[in-house]
Amino acid sequence: MAGAGVFDLFKLGVGPSSSHTMGPMTAAARFVARLADLDLLPRTARVTISLFGSLALTGRGHATDRAVIQGLAGFRPATIDPDAAETALAQIRAECRLTLGGDGPVIGFDEARDILWRGRERRPQHPNALSFQALDADGTVLDERTYFSVGGGFVLDEAEIEANAAPARTLPEPYPFNSGVELLDQAERAGLTLGA
Repeated sequence: MAGAGVFDLFKLGVGPSSSHTMGPMTAAARFVARLADLDLLPRTARVTISLFGSLALTGRGHATDRAVIQGLAGFRPATIDPDAAETALAQIRAECRLTLGGDGPVIGFDEARDILWRGRERRPQHPNALSFQALDADGTVLDERTYFSVGGGFVLDEAEIEANAAPARTLPEPYPFNSGVELLDQAERAGLTLGA
């Protein structure tokens, strides 16, 4: 990817797969943030997730189902506490209830009903597609969005993938550089070595 930095390539996250675990968790968290931005979170009573193509075909083995549930519950790959995420997941599965974003409204969530495995369906933009729908108490769709897990934990929504734009960086670069000379200069000024 053009303009990618070392902190785009090496980052904290969850596994076993950046495309099938980190990306879907990030997409779920982005969808909840979108609902909050649109002031739809208080009206949301149910969320459904459709996993398409590759995400559906290998999703259980790569923990895609767990990742989207945890993402909806407010966990993010870079800051996840694995023990807290596992405890939350077990509670969600036992109670069939989920707190959106970790501190939003509590909704009913039955993964057998609310996660749709559509392995035979593909989206033309990318094989790792997943769609979210937020519904109100009457079953009316409040919002829906499709995301694409494009590798390395990066996620693009429909508009971003159509624009063919690089994913936004999640962390600022502490030592930005554009050449080897600039890299060496940054290291010298910071008192760092490249070999150690």
